[in-house]
Amino acid sequence: MSKIPRERIDHSAIVDRPPIKLPGDARVIVWSIVNLEAWDISRPMARQVLPAPTGAVMLPDVPNWSWHEYGMRVGFWRFKKLYDLLGIRPTLSINARVCVDYPRVAAACRDAGWEFMAHAYEQMPIHKVEDQKSMIERSMDIIEKFAGKRSVGWLGPGLTQTLETPELLAQAGVKYIGDWVYDDEPTTIATDNGPLVTLPYTMENNDITMMMVQHHEAAYWTQKCIDTFDRYYQEGVERPKIMAIAIHPYISGQPFRIGYLEKVYEHINRHAGVLHWNGEQILDWYRGEESRLSGAS
Repeated sequence: MSKIPRERIDHSAIVDRPPIKLPGDARVIVWSIVNLEAWDISRPMARQVLPAPTGAVMLPDVPNWSWHEYGMRVGFWRFKKLYDLLGIRPTLSINARVCVDYPRVAAACRDAGWEFMAHAYEQMPIHKVEDQKSMIERSMDIIEKFAGKRSVGWLGPGLTQTLETPELLAQAGVKYIGDWVYDDEPTTIATDNGPLVTLPYTMENNDITMMMVQHHEAAYWTQKCIDTFDRYYQEGVERPKIMAIAIHPYISGQPFRIGYLEKVYEHINRHAGVLHWNGEQILDWYRGEESRLSGAS
């Protein structure tokens, strides 16, 4: 059934809610998300680093396809080395087609224990998919077969949804989504197929938004992430926060940018009371907090 967001959840001011609590009086959850995408060479590329001559998009778009391909061949492995060194197992926002086209990369994530969050079949807007229900089911099935576990999380390409998407996701077994970036805390929204939890993904601390759309230098993105963390750490004394960091290997995996990502974690990890959790861990904790608070009311 089509429902606008207001029909799924009432407006809620954060100051009116009882505070949720983290174990050990931790202040901040850092949710690291690595986005792995499959770009179909037969269609216009999902993004462009090199505009087409005279502005006319040409197919095949080899220059921009190659830009993305660099991330899958090289940039990803810089991410992998960093997270191995830090002992962090991030959430992997993955197009299901990556498991088919880039099994070497997907297997490295699976074997390292990264969480697989479904990211549709391939990188194209949900609105352009002819049969959304079948695409969602196909994506979930491919990832489950490859990773050995069904995804509990979903992120739409470009955070796209139609008004029917939450119903279809809940029907397919999805438990949380990252598309509703409207709060610092998780929330629960209603669907006809059961509740969905929204986790606070990010458009602000996202390398696409900052560097490819707004054209900021990597140093500015680093400072923005640090400023976000510092404010969350300060506010976390009263109620904990979730800070999402969203990166793409063809952007932050470039040799001139990877050091700026490293600086973000260097700053964060100088602080006590920080938890590096994936989406499923955040979901499980939030469900426990929902139960605790409902029992106290």
